[in-house]
Amino acid sequence: MVRSVIGYDKKQGEIVKGLGLRKIGHTVEVLDHPAMRGMIQKVRHMVTVE
Repeated sequence: MVRSVIGYDKKQGEIVKGLGLRKIGHTVEVLDHPAMRGMIQKVRHMVTVE
């Protein structure tokens, strides 16, 4: 996570929480399947994918 959810839509904050991210700089590994890709796509301005 590279940006805060403050100032964004509440739904985007829930998506970030659903991905398992908590604070800026936090890193998680998630399975690569269409649902997770869709969640990442919705909040691509707040996260980076490696």
